[in-house]
Amino acid sequence: MKIETITPEGYEHVAKCEDPESGLRAVISIHDTTLGPALGGLRMWKYASWDEAIFDVLRLSKGMTFKSAVADTGLGGGKSVIIGDHRTGKSEKLFRAMGKFVDSLGGRYITAEDVGTSVEDMVHVRKETKCVTGLPKSMGSSGDPSPWTALGTYRGIKACMEEVFGTRDLSGRTVAIQGCGHVATYLARHLAEGGAELLLADIVADKAQALAEETGGKVIDPAEILSVECDILAPCALGAIVNDETLPDFRCKIIAGAANNILLREEHGQRLKEADILYAPDYVINAGGIINVSIEVEGEYDEERSRAKVENIYHALKRVFEISKAENISTNEASNRLARERLSRGREPAAN
Repeated sequence: MKIETITPEGYEHVAKCEDPESGLRAVISIHDTTLGPALGGLRMWKYASWDEAIFDVLRLSKGMTFKSAVADTGLGGGKSVIIGDHRTGKSEKLFRAMGKFVDSLGGRYITAEDVGTSVEDMVHVRKETKCVTGLPKSMGSSGDPSPWTALGTYRGIKACMEEVFGTRDLSGRTVAIQGCGHVATYLARHLAEGGAELLLADIVADKAQALAEETGGKVIDPAEILSVECDILAPCALGAIVNDETLPDFRCKIIAGAANNILLREEHGQRLKEADILYAPDYVINAGGIINVSIEVEGEYDEERSRAKVENIYHALKRVFEISKAENISTNEASNRLARERLSRGREPAAN
């Protein structure tokens, strides 16, 4: 196993790992541990190059720092990625090698499942390191964080509804969901129970069709989901869907979903504001999973305490909207300011 440090400016520690025996090619990024050890999921994706994987993990780990700060988890920000096809490239040997890579950081980074990985994969990681969360409940852990991410996103959508339409009632409102994975499935169930009409798209057509049959939704071509007319667009796949090309095509009043790094660049948040589209900053609205596992990291897991903190995402977003209006700035800049304030306080020396 070969581990190489590649830390860029503004990050505490970034390393890449190659292990020919297992086939592992991975990157771990620790962005900031001011508020606690870095926690962030392990993503497995078919990146085209090392550069693409590193670009993604750097963005994601910085987002985790801000996410944990705003959610008041007592944790820092980190992320890891494996270069590979999650449908065909998984093995116990691969994830055990990843566990050794995580363990080499001496507890500074704690991992969990993410896009392309599962709770079962984390069980293999756990065989080589204690620095992993979100394990099966049978192991005394908190289980799959997806339902918690979905619950927090649903609560955040309610805050957005109240901000734009003056009501939290979703009855008759149209929500377009991009991506029909684990989190999106739980989110769609919440939305359907709340009375929303769902438009669903996924690059795997069978996933969208199955979720549509369960929730009474309608399947939409993935190429059309970002431009479809709807009240709320909920991106629940990969990020960067708000960019120069897509901005003119949005026909929604709210963008609020579970995906990370929804904006390609920070300036795109201002462009949404100018277009009168309310954007729920992704690391605020999708923090349910990290909040849940932070309860586990504290010690004995308490599900009711976790639920109360996750549901507080509603109030966190309302605070972001207040700052945005008071300062006449985009919602993403408002959430960034809130995160930086909490990080700044964390860097202040303790009073004697």
